[in-house]
Amino acid sequence: MEQNRRTVIKTGTAASLAAAVPNILKAQNTPDQIKIGVIGCGGRGSGALAQALSSDPNVILWSIGDAFQAGIDNALRVGNQKPYAGRMQAPKERQFLGLDAYKGVIASGVDVVLLCTPPHFRPQHLRAAVEAGKHSFVEKPMAVDMPGIHSVMESTKMAKTKGLAIQHGFCWRYHPGTKEAYEKVLGGELGNVVSVYGTYMLNPVAPLANDVAKPAGMGDVEFQTRYWQNFEWLCAGPLVEQCIHTVDKVGWAMNDVAPIAAVANGGRAHRDDQSNIFDHHDVAYEYPNGVIAHVGQRQMNGTHSDVTDRVYCENGTMFAPGRCSIKGRDGKTIWRSRPEKGKEDNMYQVCHNEFFANLRAGKIVNSGEYMAKSTALGLLGREAAHTGQRVTWEDYWKSEEDHAPDDIQFGDSFPVAPVPIPGKERPATKPSRT
Repeated sequence: MEQNRRTVIKTGTAASLAAAVPNILKAQNTPDQIKIGVIGCGGRGSGALAQALSSDPNVILWSIGDAFQAGIDNALRVGNQKPYAGRMQAPKERQFLGLDAYKGVIASGVDVVLLCTPPHFRPQHLRAAVEAGKHSFVEKPMAVDMPGIHSVMESTKMAKTKGLAIQHGFCWRYHPGTKEAYEKVLGGELGNVVSVYGTYMLNPVAPLANDVAKPAGMGDVEFQTRYWQNFEWLCAGPLVEQCIHTVDKVGWAMNDVAPIAAVANGGRAHRDDQSNIFDHHDVAYEYPNGVIAHVGQRQMNGTHSDVTDRVYCENGTMFAPGRCSIKGRDGKTIWRSRPEKGKEDNMYQVCHNEFFANLRAGKIVNSGEYMAKSTALGLLGREAAHTGQRVTWEDYWKSEEDHAPDDIQFGDSFPVAPVPIPGKERPATKPSRT
């Protein structure tokens, strides 16, 4: 079985890689043109495509790749919109279908790839893009297990030697008001952080009803990929796939210092379907100096919705995201974020604006290490909930649990893994699949 996620970069290749630093505007391009390829064209992929095209008038949609024709059609609808007239240059021969579509996109002559498939495939696609010398936008989360995290870390190191940019999809870090609020916390205006409580409580995302049957002749992998938000090997579960924004902002509030450990609860209170993911998590991350950061996540219909960050400091509390505020110890508001007139406020758009502006300026920003560790923070919380144990960052970083092989194919038999039972789940420091 191919194990390309485990490929370790040999130090002897560093000099040759450093000599291969690419120009973002290749000689075959027309002047100022940046050719992009999108890999994974669902809701987030088609959104990222629109934002990339909107970021720069000379960004060209050059190629498209998706596991399903519906994804190709999504990308074509975006590329053919009036604002992007003349910039949809992905003819049939540069539209690639299937699980290997990423190979065609990467080899099609693009300068930048947008990696927006289900998270299981992200490490493999990033490795291929970096090896081919492509700049990458990498949607969150960046992996579903720790072998994937280590692969992303290795790809990040390779990208640095090749002078390649890696942009992450943790979009709240680009929202002007939210960024200003966290800068106030990290700048010490409120004193030390005492504790954090972040929530991500919403309805289920694309649930798979029990009456949806796998068609005759369809393989397990294809069926599960069509409903990827319901299977942990594809989505990493809601704490990591959706609530990762809140988890990431916990890391942000703590200045991206690694936690000591996590203790968590989690389970399935509402879900009784074909999925194998929890519908709620409550995680306590232990940080140095006695700081505890709590994350509350749930996906349940008919319950209270709340997406709020609360960063409690010695001299006040910061509330985010969006229209952020700070309240003093007396409960009175002492600061509120205000949109700046004429300044882009859409965090998704700001993310791509900065990415392509940096490329234009020859500024190579590689955020791969940060984005991998932020994803690992979510995986740590998930592991603590699954096992019911106190799990340390140091131990979990060594985990070899791999949820699925890289060379998995649509027709493969791949039974749905059982739902974890806290107290009985095997620790992830040992492989769970052979």
